[in-house]
Amino acid sequence: MDSSFSKIYQALLLLVVLWGTSGCNAQLSTDFYSKSCPNLFPTVKSTVHSAITKEARMAASLLRLFFHDCFVNGCDGSLLLDGTSGEKNAAPNVNSVRGFEVIDDIKSAVENVCPGVVSCADIVAIAARDSVHIMGGPNWEVKLGRRDARTASQAAANSSIPPPTSSLKQLISSFKAVGLSSKDMVALSGAHTIGQARCISFRARVYNESNIDPSLAKTRQRHCPRSRGSGDDNLAPLDAHTPTHFDNKYFKNLIGQRGLLHSDQQLFSGGSTDSIVRAYSKNPRAFSSDFVDAMIKMGDISPLTGSQGEIRKNCRRAN
Repeated sequence: MDSSFSKIYQALLLLVVLWGTSGCNAQLSTDFYSKSCPNLFPTVKSTVHSAITKEARMAASLLRLFFHDCFVNGCDGSLLLDGTSGEKNAAPNVNSVRGFEVIDDIKSAVENVCPGVVSCADIVAIAARDSVHIMGGPNWEVKLGRRDARTASQAAANSSIPPPTSSLKQLISSFKAVGLSSKDMVALSGAHTIGQARCISFRARVYNESNIDPSLAKTRQRHCPRSRGSGDDNLAPLDAHTPTHFDNKYFKNLIGQRGLLHSDQQLFSGGSTDSIVRAYSKNPRAFSSDFVDAMIKMGDISPLTGSQGEIRKNCRRAN
């Protein structure tokens, strides 16, 4: 009897473990708010469209919010929380990550049509998708049902988000740590087809590195003085050709050694990801398809669901 009971107990324990590892993501669905907030998508898109019309750069900023949120303890809206010890003040985010006011505006608009229903984490996910589509990129159905974290982790943000000085090995490791492959990493890096970077993040590359197109280096040096502290916040497009259109030019730039950030050019530097960059440079459809797959996969990173977390009333603070 003891042996039989032990076997039954072990089988039940295994079922519990398997449910725990797979059940969380299964609770996310593309129709999560179809009944509780049927006007969610047009409400979000209207606000996102208005923000991008005012400033095209905002599309990249909203997309980046999703990336920087998901990489730190999962897609839980923790990045949005105010506070000196929060993720906003982590090294990869301070004076860099932006768009919080737009998320506030979206949240207010959504609360007007369905109060207390939609999480800030899901709003960030939808806004990222809408930003890509508005800029001419692909569209996709966003999986929803995330809930909001009550706390943020500055330490996790500092250790999880790869800096622009990362080597290819470091980039692969950072993405692998959250369950994303090298292919996912290259596809998601294609988000740099839109947006801009600050001088402080590319200064070392344009002055010190040799695997950079000389004309690009000279052009960027004009607005990014060599001395640290001078012009740190001056901006330059990550893709100088079509900075406000979501396309595959980013990969063509890498092949021509015109990646603005050190981490960008690492994707095409004689390493294991060269072939992926070449493929995307020749086949925009393949890039779009893989980008969508990677965005959905990234959105599945450790979401809070069910009774976990909360639905914040204000995205900047816990209820």
